[in-house]
Amino acid sequence: MLLVGFRGLTVDDRSPIVQDIRDRGLGGVVLFDFDTPTNTPIRNVASPGQVKALVAALKAAAGGGDSLLVSIDEEGGLVARLDQRHGFPATESAAALGARGDPAYTQQRSAAMGATLASVGVNLNLAPVVDLNVNPSNPIIGALDRSFSADPSVVTRQALAFIAGQHQAGIQTTLKHFPGHGSSTGDTHLGVVDVTASWTDAELKPFASIVAQGQADAILTAHVFNAHLDPQYPATLSKATVTGILREQIGYQGVVISDDLQMGAIRQAFGYPEALALAIDAGVDILTIANQQVFEDGIVARTIDIIAGHVTSGRLAATRIDESWGRIQAFKARVR
Repeated sequence: MLLVGFRGLTVDDRSPIVQDIRDRGLGGVVLFDFDTPTNTPIRNVASPGQVKALVAALKAAAGGGDSLLVSIDEEGGLVARLDQRHGFPATESAAALGARGDPAYTQQRSAAMGATLASVGVNLNLAPVVDLNVNPSNPIIGALDRSFSADPSVVTRQALAFIAGQHQAGIQTTLKHFPGHGSSTGDTHLGVVDVTASWTDAELKPFASIVAQGQADAILTAHVFNAHLDPQYPATLSKATVTGILREQIGYQGVVISDDLQMGAIRQAFGYPEALALAIDAGVDILTIANQQVFEDGIVARTIDIIAGHVTSGRLAATRIDESWGRIQAFKARVR
């Protein structure tokens, strides 16, 4: 149930992340090309050969094959961890692909991107973004050209083409950021972001349409707060949003992944143990701990202990953990 970031271009038996995979059953990692806490340009990515060797070592610690989820943000354009600076092919942003308006071209470009991911052993892309470009000056979505369009139908067509291209290369995909981050004026990495006054139901349309067509491999939540959907909690921690809207209203029964639980929007407003309980109770299956905004040694062991404690105390039902385990196993069965 954990997707964890770590430091290092290489790993060995003494590496904490290897010990977490081997000894604690860690099921997923996320790769980055920049270490925010230390302001270091290189974290896990230096060259194609280096990344391939790193991923192979991580998978070996998990027993080989694709039992380990190896994820990355490879959206294209400004958000591409495997980029030209590190010897990888150039990519195009969602905004550029949406403006071109050619789904066949988008699928072709996505397939090439997927081939790059597959070549180094990555099996889960934390993309595409299906947020609507409601606010083009949005500092985390619109301003970074991460949205295909402000039009839900364009976003849906482009996202489906992107997904098809990734599938050609054997890569699983992730729709984000549910229930929509495109209208925000703030960045959830930094603190609480309230979209109550700007968000509309239109932002759900790409998610609902892609789910209805059976093409949603996984869905990643946003940390945005919307009082119309939940007057108390941001989406990632909101049972009304994750279970009520995504699972019951839209009908999605697959894996739900949280955005990074160390982001300011969560870290500043909720204690870590409370955030874990709320996210799981809300219906989140995989908890992302990117170790980007805040790096913490021993975070996997601490998280496992906290969740186990919640189950022991009755705060979380063991059946709720079982539900996530079942969804994750079904998801991993499709990973290759």
